[in-house]
Amino acid sequence: MGIRGELFSTKVSLQNRTYFFNVKENRMGDLYLNIVESKNKETGGFERQSIVLFAEDLQEFLKGFDGSLKVLEKAYKEKREPVEPREQKKGYAKKSTPKNSASKKPVVRAVKPVKRNPKES
Repeated sequence: MGIRGELFSTKVSLQNRTYFFNVKENRMGDLYLNIVESKNKETGGFERQSIVLFAEDLQEFLKGFDGSLKVLEKAYKEKREPVEPREQKKGYAKKSTPKNSASKKPVVRAVKPVKRNPKES
């Protein structure tokens, strides 16, 4: 066992932040993952944030994380790949572009019309 119960540690360095992923064991023998975010302060030194996830909770945490990641990836993809404008068909609505977005390309999304029962008309 390593220093302070560390079983594994890895570091991910990004532009202005560093993440540490530490697998540890406490004095009671419980295993947990400690995720630490560290970033430079403008006044000097570092600002650190930490989250602790116990081994028995990781599966539920990962379900929530995975669901959030899927939504994030989809939203990011939609934001980066503008949809080509299509002819507006009857029953379709077009989103308007905000007035303050002159420098950005407008994104147009079509909404499918609701099919109605012909007997109701």
